[in-house]
Amino acid sequence: MFLDALASAFPPSHYTQPECFEFSKKTASYQALSRRGKGIVERVLLGDSGIEKRHFCTEDPTEMFGAGAQELSEYFEREAPKLAVAALEKTGVPVAEIDALIICTCTGYLCPGVTSYVAEQMGMREDVFLQDIVGLGCGAAIPTMRAAQGFLAANPGKKVATVAVEICSAALYVNEEPGVLISLCLFGDGASAAVWSDDNSGGKWQMGNFDTVHQPAEREKIRFINTDGKLENKLHRSVPALAADAVEKLWKRRSNDPDQVLAHTGGRDVIAALENQMGWTLPETRQVLRDSGNCSSPCLLFALEERLKKAEGDSRYWLTSFGAGFSAHSCEMWR
Repeated sequence: MFLDALASAFPPSHYTQPECFEFSKKTASYQALSRRGKGIVERVLLGDSGIEKRHFCTEDPTEMFGAGAQELSEYFEREAPKLAVAALEKTGVPVAEIDALIICTCTGYLCPGVTSYVAEQMGMREDVFLQDIVGLGCGAAIPTMRAAQGFLAANPGKKVATVAVEICSAALYVNEEPGVLISLCLFGDGASAAVWSDDNSGGKWQMGNFDTVHQPAEREKIRFINTDGKLENKLHRSVPALAADAVEKLWKRRSNDPDQVLAHTGGRDVIAALENQMGWTLPETRQVLRDSGNCSSPCLLFALEERLKKAEGDSRYWLTSFGAGFSAHSCEMWR
């Protein structure tokens, strides 16, 4: 399949890490933490996390610390479609041309899914195929594109839009678990939309050669659990090494050497583990982490968008994402 358009969207509210620390330390949730818990938050927000700012759909993300499950669900229902629509509109593709819409997310659950709300808000045709992909975590962008490839193979001449949208602020959580507190300091909100077709005219980039590794024995190292109806992130200190090992398996199965590798951000330690083990440099991935933190599934596409801005001499990319499962995914782009 071939890329027709790619665009990202972020909420207007954004804060530096020191700003996040200043308003977080005033909350009852922070004050209730042990000295150890407070120290983790302070070290990550005021230390070298690789993040300069994060975007949130609320002007005061600390409001989410004490929000109940119902309030968080309503917040996700309001903000996820809005951000997905903003990304799709930025692609510039007329809505009447879209024949299918596939959206991935892990930071909230709706039935019908986010696609139903986006289709309604954008005025899509009533015969547009809608598919929601939920529960694949940070790695979901590549499986979502793989689903788009399947749709196009079964429906020649059509056009499909994919969106990765995450409202991570709907899953902000505070307790004494180090992984939970680190997550609190890393994640932000964002969305990325792409439009695909089987039309290869005009030197478009082609996407294919999808691959996946699943390691369910490591599932408990990184996942959401349901705590009183709220999403609580589990994040084990072994995740950087797990990501590097899983990605290395995929890398060994690549079809060719790329001009650049583009990866999900994960976090400072995850990027360092990938670079050290694989011998890569990941400037676009680091830039995404710096400018928006970890936004989960859209981050890989943010990195791709950054690379495409300076892709004049490039002919091949290798993309990888990873997360809950434990799972890792890869695909290739070429022209």
